[in-house]
Amino acid sequence: MLDIETVPDPRWHRPEVPLGTEPPFPPTWAHRIIVVGCLWLGPDYRLRRMGVIGESGGPPGVPATDVDERHILIELSRFVGRAKPVLVTFNGRSFDLPVIALRSLSHGVPLSWYYQERGVRYRYSEEGHMDLCDWLADHGATRMGSLDALARLVGLPGKVGVDGSQVEGLFNAGQLARIQSYCLADVVQTAFMLLRFRLLQGVLAPAAYRAAAEALYEQVAAHPRVAEMARGIDRAQLLVEPSDAQPRSS
Repeated sequence: MLDIETVPDPRWHRPEVPLGTEPPFPPTWAHRIIVVGCLWLGPDYRLRRMGVIGESGGPPGVPATDVDERHILIELSRFVGRAKPVLVTFNGRSFDLPVIALRSLSHGVPLSWYYQERGVRYRYSEEGHMDLCDWLADHGATRMGSLDALARLVGLPGKVGVDGSQVEGLFNAGQLARIQSYCLADVVQTAFMLLRFRLLQGVLAPAAYRAAAEALYEQVAAHPRVAEMARGIDRAQLLVEPSDAQPRSS
């Protein structure tokens, strides 16, 4: 799973808008990456690893507001190029990956895994990259839902304490650790959404889904950076626990 958090690039000048009007969303090139959250599931859908790429953001002692974006992009590109995982995102085809590409262009960071591996950019294949938002919208046949909305649909809490509109303010206040935890909470919920989608596809049988989801739940519930999110999970709804009251046959 992969998710990024961004703030506006200082070179982008936010246009003035009337009081009470929502400010415009920065163009793709103007999103400066400050956090890349990752969660690695094995072929058995069990958690292998979870964390933030370039955890320190650069050399020791660098203030939170001086995150080294180039360092993050280099570490990300090295990892993906070496491990060649199937990237799973939520709206990554439209946002996360294009932002990563344009910011890598800005910093001169090679991104061969993105441009030389066809499956990463081909929306109808699960090879290289799988955008759950795109798949659940039938590749544009219906309106896309947000991660927050679809997460709540399956028993996940969605946004907890922080949402995307607060990231810039938290960053300017030096609260990078809080942004990292927020990003990891989204990554974890994307992982649960992948498991639920596999159940929907018929790739995972109900019993196998429940085993994988319960194992992931137990691991993230014990992780301090996402514990608040885990406390908001409706475990019975997430695990699709069978009802004790079975309908009687007529």
